Amino acid sequence: MASGWIDVSVTLKTGMVTWPGDPPVRISHALSMERGDPSTVSLLEMGAHTGTHMDAPAHFVRGGTGIGDIPLDASIGPARVIPIRDRTSIQPDELAEHSIQRSERVLFKTHNSEHCWDTDAFVEDFVYISEAAAEYLAERQVRLIGVDYLSVGGFHADGVKIHRTLLNAGIWIIEGLNLKQVPPGQVDLVCLPLKILGGDGAPARVLVRPMDRSAGEML
Repeated sequence: MASGWIDVSVTLKTGMVTWPGDPPVRISHALSMERGDPSTVSLLEMGAHTGTHMDAPAHFVRGGTGIGDIPLDASIGPARVIPIRDRTSIQPDELAEHSIQRSERVLFKTHNSEHCWDTDAFVEDFVYISEAAAEYLAERQVRLIGVDYLSVGGFHADGVKIHRTLLNAGIWIIEGLNLKQVPPGQVDLVCLPLKILGGDGAPARVLVRPMDRSAGEML
């Protein structure tokens, strides 16, 4: 993209992969010029946690903040893309290598970005954040974390506990990133979820721009 920005959002389309049990995605035309209407108006049918999206505390915390009240500085600003070698789950020992600091925005680039988005079938064995890693991140009071598939919690893990550990610690969550084209390191992040009153989450357009590590400036 122009000026070094990389779109790490997943394209919304009919029949795309969703979390098992979530509403399927259907994009149709309520009005269509091809059918003789004066304009074309799309009808979107999908869950709030479709494709690239953000989770609000209200997703798993009773009385938690809704997505419409997200502080803008939570999802806009400097961030760090951290590569993960483990192909099963993100673990504290690997995170410890990166000296994650308080209030950081961290995006995890795992094996997911290399293959999960190549199919519209749900991939069960995606790399997820382990319970121990969620506790590690909560203790370090990071500002935001992003993962490169549909959930911070694994399909066969206790996803509810993992979400609650992060959300109760005040950590905002981006799920459904595609970081395949993004090198590890410092980036500028822009993530704007739809403003839904009291929403438990919302689809988002997410852009990153890698920094020049030596100069500390944007490419």
